[in-house]
Amino acid sequence: MLNSALKARKQAVSPLLQAATKAYSSKASKVSSDPIVVTLPDNTFQTYELEAPSLEVSISPKDILEMYREMNTVRRLEMAADAMYKAKEIRGFCHLTLGQEAVAVGIEKAINEEDSVITSYRCHSFEYTRGQTVEKILAELMGRTTGVSRGKGGSMHMYTKNFFGGNGIVGAQVPLGLGLAYAHKYNNKPNVSFSLYGDGAANQGQVFEAFNMAKLWKVPAVFCCENNKYGMGTAASRASALTEYYKRGQYIPGLKVNAMDAIAVYQASRFAKEYALEHGPIVLEYETYRYGGHSMSDPGTTYRTREEIQKVRNQRDPVNMLRARILDLEIATEAELKAIEKSARDFVAAEAEKAKAAPAPPATTEYLFSDIYIKGTEPKTVRGRTADEIYTYAN
Repeated sequence: MLNSALKARKQAVSPLLQAATKAYSSKASKVSSDPIVVTLPDNTFQTYELEAPSLEVSISPKDILEMYREMNTVRRLEMAADAMYKAKEIRGFCHLTLGQEAVAVGIEKAINEEDSVITSYRCHSFEYTRGQTVEKILAELMGRTTGVSRGKGGSMHMYTKNFFGGNGIVGAQVPLGLGLAYAHKYNNKPNVSFSLYGDGAANQGQVFEAFNMAKLWKVPAVFCCENNKYGMGTAASRASALTEYYKRGQYIPGLKVNAMDAIAVYQASRFAKEYALEHGPIVLEYETYRYGGHSMSDPGTTYRTREEIQKVRNQRDPVNMLRARILDLEIATEAELKAIEKSARDFVAAEAEKAKAAPAPPATTEYLFSDIYIKGTEPKTVRGRTADEIYTYAN
């Protein structure tokens, strides 16, 4: 059964799907759900104490087109956030995933709604792929009451069913992800947790503590390093003595994947889920690239060149790579793909306008202190004080 957030998302996305379908109705109705075989390049995977997944990927044309729609929507979502931040409609922290769209989309295609996902503050794309609407994500970024956390979490703290954030503390999501994996095992559920962290967070001590416990308990945990090459203002090679992050588990097998290729991410993620359910933890390294800075306050060009960024955009852009593969496989035509791209752009623009029209939080103490506890579970006293006490202070 779909959760309410996912139902709302599907309803909101329907104009996108309808617009795309209308543009090529005769072809869209004939897109096959039967699997085809897509062959990945030889250098797609690297392994540590592990046999590599097959380079022959079984996936349907329908699923490939859905991934293309989702990647275009994620990109437009992040582009909208970028523009709104620069217009001062979004304040505070904001970390974008432009260039990394294949990771969230590829993972989601490989798992199901009952699997768990947890990540860092670079979380908008995962919030969307896990089932939340673009409108609510953008509303949260702007601090509006219709946001996913009622405007109180902002860019770093977003949640939906079986998506546990959006966490602001570097690396803290990894032991939480371990707990989610343990819960699946404890409850005899055929599910896994995907815990995503950056190459910078890979050096945090709690990450290695989580590795150790996961191996001891043989829990279905997939530890995922999103290696986008740069941490907060510095290259990975200047911060990590070992930049082969898929080998960091030591006693845990590892797999490195070219995460600019959405179908490769799908294959690696599907393989990792199957492995974790049977054998226990696995470390995945999604080798990707972020086009922008670490956050909106970081121009991203003081520690790398503009030429480097442009080269990746030209040669390895994940959206363009999937686009080229679709054309090569003759799943859709140029005109049909342009219709999908336009519908994604129009859809996100419309969602952004709805988010902007949402009300700001009321300037009351009642709103400030609400939503801390689930209704009915609030403690009667906190440090000996009750919620209805009113204090006055002398000057």
